[in-house]
Amino acid sequence: MSGLIGKKIGMTSIFDERGKNIPCTVIEAGPCVVTQVRTEEVDGYSALQLGFDDKAEKRANKAEMGHVKKAGTSPKKKVVEFRDFEGEFKLGDTLGVDLFNEGDFVDVSATSKGKGFQGVVKRHGFGGVGQATHGQHNRLRAPGSIGAASYPARVFKGMRMAGRMGGETVTVQNLRVLKVVPEKNLLVLKGCVPGHKNAYVTIEK
Repeated sequence: MSGLIGKKIGMTSIFDERGKNIPCTVIEAGPCVVTQVRTEEVDGYSALQLGFDDKAEKRANKAEMGHVKKAGTSPKKKVVEFRDFEGEFKLGDTLGVDLFNEGDFVDVSATSKGKGFQGVVKRHGFGGVGQATHGQHNRLRAPGSIGAASYPARVFKGMRMAGRMGGETVTVQNLRVLKVVPEKNLLVLKGCVPGHKNAYVTIEK
């Protein structure tokens, strides 16, 4: 699948031709440099490795410097492989937002915002006890029974309980490209994408 690495700039909204207000996310997509070309003969699969966002050379180790030297570019902060990339590219080629067109549908992956330790109401959408009856006191957001008794005398794996939330790789599928701004390397996508501002994202079509 063809794709690019980008950086989430933030959210805004635009009006369509019917005057409807559409929430959208602005992403700085590329330019990305081809840092390695995987082939069926050598690697057993075909893919393009792309690098995005320059990194200071003093912050790169010798292995990274040797790797990017072959492509004739500077070390990159973010490197991602895209399997079965459409088109023919060679080391050192630069890809930009012109890879996408208005009206395309893309999948966006990123690391979601970390929210720390959260209870079941926020983490799993439980309703809580909710001041029902039977003298409930100070139990508004409690998880309630988790079902264990003398049998099975244990808690089943996967039970929805409180715990760490966020900080996971999340993919949002079928976001429509509303606008492409090649001179500024910007993509405007309908809806929201995971991650905080300036988070790295991968966009695939």
